[in-house]
Amino acid sequence: MGSKLWFSTVLLAFILLGLGFSATLLRPGSHIDGELRELDEQKIPAIYISISAAFKQLKNIVLGVSGGWFSSINAATGSEPKKTGVILLAPNLTTCHRSLSDADKPVYCCPPKRESEESVIDFQFPSPSSPMRIRRPAHLVDEEYIAKYQKALSIMKQLSYEDPRSYLRQANMHCIYCTGAYNQENSTSLLKIHRSWLFFPWHRIMIYFHERILGKLIGDDTFALPYWNWDAPPGMVIPSMYLNGSFLDKDRDNSHLPPQVTDINFDYVESGLGSEDQIATNVAFMYHQMVSGAKKPELFMGCKYKAGEEGSCDGPGTIELAPHNALHTWVGSNLHPERENMGAFYSAARDPVFYAHHANIDRMWTIWKRLRRNRPEFVDPEWLDSYFYFHDENAQLVRIKIRDCLDITKLRYSYEEVDLPWLNARPKPSIPPKIARNILKMRESQNTMQLSSYSWSPDFGQEGRTLDTTIRAKVQRPKRQRSKKEREEEEEILVVYGIDVKKDVYMKFDVYVNVVDETTTGPESREFAGTYVNMRRGVRLVMNKGDSTMKTKSNLKLGISELLEDLEADEDENIWVTLVPRGGTGVNTTIEGIRIEYMR
Repeated sequence: MGSKLWFSTVLLAFILLGLGFSATLLRPGSHIDGELRELDEQKIPAIYISISAAFKQLKNIVLGVSGGWFSSINAATGSEPKKTGVILLAPNLTTCHRSLSDADKPVYCCPPKRESEESVIDFQFPSPSSPMRIRRPAHLVDEEYIAKYQKALSIMKQLSYEDPRSYLRQANMHCIYCTGAYNQENSTSLLKIHRSWLFFPWHRIMIYFHERILGKLIGDDTFALPYWNWDAPPGMVIPSMYLNGSFLDKDRDNSHLPPQVTDINFDYVESGLGSEDQIATNVAFMYHQMVSGAKKPELFMGCKYKAGEEGSCDGPGTIELAPHNALHTWVGSNLHPERENMGAFYSAARDPVFYAHHANIDRMWTIWKRLRRNRPEFVDPEWLDSYFYFHDENAQLVRIKIRDCLDITKLRYSYEEVDLPWLNARPKPSIPPKIARNILKMRESQNTMQLSSYSWSPDFGQEGRTLDTTIRAKVQRPKRQRSKKEREEEEEILVVYGIDVKKDVYMKFDVYVNVVDETTTGPESREFAGTYVNMRRGVRLVMNKGDSTMKTKSNLKLGISELLEDLEADEDENIWVTLVPRGGTGVNTTIEGIRIEYMR
């Protein structure tokens, strides 16, 4: 037995040597690799395939392991990630390819050479003794800070594109991950980081490294990004520091520059509200997105997107839908078809205000988590151990897991505390609930149900109903009476399901419950249940024929327990749900139906 093992080991060594030579010839970018790319996969010499199969069989005999060991070796580094027993979401660095902008314009955001050819290290937390970086509201920073930040930004913009710390390379990281330029590791499916539970952690990691690079360029290990404090009245304009010098971006909507108050629920149509009314609407909207509509992790963080084509989902969390999407659109230039720069995913990070916007998005995550007494968002290893690659302040490629970014104290940064006016801005019904109930019952008893906008059934079938006009549907509640314990543990969820945006276009609709007049009611009223926003994503190009683009229909999940209580409808058998398309954007969208679920 010993001699057989010795012989097998020697034979394995020779095969490894041979395959190592072959791998060198066939590595991405080599002369032979370039020629093989032009060949059909079926024309690859059968002998190479046979040798590979023989190697795998021999490896199992000699090492006594199953096939999963070898396939788990990381293609970028040759190192073996720790086995978790689950298939993780991660980018395949050998697959970066062309993608599309929101308006079908081909874009190529990939680095000048494949990152799979670089050495990779696993993320290490900064020393606990290192200085804490304090992120301050952008409208409160002083001239000294602005000068320091401007210097760092100027240096970054002067770096060669070959340098992964350069400004355009930083911006293109967002383009790569947001337009489907990477395939997933161990899958032909494209990787996307929007509209799911990847949204918050990926963007946190991106701006974390961006911040540290800026600090390193000016030799300041205390440097911290500012945040755009758009959730509070003093910060509800584009910060003035972004109107000059290296912070300036010519591709913005000039009508939205200061002193114009931001519309954090923007729908391509100007609200027409005065400053005070816009601020009040914004504050009420924030209460819904952060408090009453975000009581469960999936509602706030987004749906559970997992590896492979079957793991795909499309269910953004409250903050990603708006203010995130809405403000990207609001800032972007109305002179461009895609509202570049901020209004399009591929170009958004080219505008310096992107980083202040996402710093506040990240801050919302920290506040929401604090409101939940720091309970874990998810304990699923398919989330915790999913990983991405970024270059650090030393231009070193780093592999970082989601679990590594969950505690910002360990990352050595924090946010300066300011008032949260939205925290106690619980909206009130636009009409006293008893009066509204009587009006709705009267409409039921009349012939208004014959109008095309009304539907007795909330199930519209697989073909769905086109959202080219307001839709009103009567939805049954499965549980009329719940125990105190059930109310504490379960959130009642309004689900608008089977949302199919036929073309990759911007679209938005708002959702109301038991509303009498949706034309005069907005987020400042309790009847408002939430909003849906689809930003054009361009995720349609694949690297190889047969790769999956993961085209899926969306579901919108809205927490309504508190809303029903305030509308005095928490024991009603049915509720009326109204879907209102905004800005004429629903003509290319169908809805399969509306239902109520319960989420623990």
